[in-house]
Amino acid sequence: MVVIIMLKKNFTATRKEPIVSPIASGVDLKVIEETLRPRKLEEYIGQDQIKENLSISIQAAKSRGEPLEHLIFYGPPGIGKTTLANIVASEMGVSIRTTSGPAIEKQGDLAALLTNLKENDVLFIDEIHRLKTAAEEILYSAMEDFKLDLIIGKGPGARSMRLNLPKFTLVAATTKIAQLSSPLRDRFGHLVKIDFYTELDIQKIILRSARILECEIEVDAAAEIARRARKTPRIANRLLKRVRDFAAVKQQMRIDLTIVKTALEALGVDELGLDSADRKILETLIQKFDGGPVGLNTLAAATAEEEETIEDVYEPYLLQLGFLERTPRGRKATPRGYSHLGISVQIDRPLTPSLF
Repeated sequence: MVVIIMLKKNFTATRKEPIVSPIASGVDLKVIEETLRPRKLEEYIGQDQIKENLSISIQAAKSRGEPLEHLIFYGPPGIGKTTLANIVASEMGVSIRTTSGPAIEKQGDLAALLTNLKENDVLFIDEIHRLKTAAEEILYSAMEDFKLDLIIGKGPGARSMRLNLPKFTLVAATTKIAQLSSPLRDRFGHLVKIDFYTELDIQKIILRSARILECEIEVDAAAEIARRARKTPRIANRLLKRVRDFAAVKQQMRIDLTIVKTALEALGVDELGLDSADRKILETLIQKFDGGPVGLNTLAAATAEEEETIEDVYEPYLLQLGFLERTPRGRKATPRGYSHLGISVQIDRPLTPSLF
């Protein structure tokens, strides 16, 4: 069976990050989030248990006329944390103010955000694990008592002031829940872990995105993109748009399996979703360090990548596939990693006992 969705407009986005990086560039992020992001829970594909629990909490809060309890979404990048935050505000029928941890440099920045909220509004803080300690401490009383404690002036003339805040919901997102302090983490009523999606859910997301982008795609073509999308919606949408560009240049009005394979091969994305950077890390481990173990800083220097990039972008998926393992002595390639690159595993020979 073939699902056909019409193509009327073309759209090209600039890419600076790796093609399968879940951390989107500014242009990609704007297009994907504003155009393809679902607005309601019923439009959101996948994460059924999370949707059901959120729906119950939202309905209960609305029936009581109260704001939703503070909640935090955590998980890998690109899996829908920001989307769910916007859906929560939409379902509650309130406004949302959006910021991020690094953007809040001092207490005054956070105080300005809190005092401008209206009753039951949602304040969304992305990357909350990067919030500075001074700003974090203001959140304690704001989250628990809806009060804002400020220090006015300096030196002997300084005095404290407590302001009343409207009742609001703090929605936060982080990729590193362990980096949050216990006092902050314990003040959230809901801690929601978002996992990777199934290939079937990713396929449904691709078909939905294709419909919104008004492009024509076959089911088996969508399934092929889903297999290479690392179980991440943001990557799936990005790959779809790249494939659509190839189809437009080749003047194909329908995206079929052939054009998908051609486009992804040209982009260097293999059948498991690995790109050239992923393979370079594996090849470096195997060819330069005999499969490891090797320290992260040494691996970063050998591949000309930053340590954080390897640790946050490439390594999680390689670990999930079982191509890489972490040991006390460093990173090590597994037999599955050797096999994927078509390299035979070198078996260490026993050392010959010395006669002297």
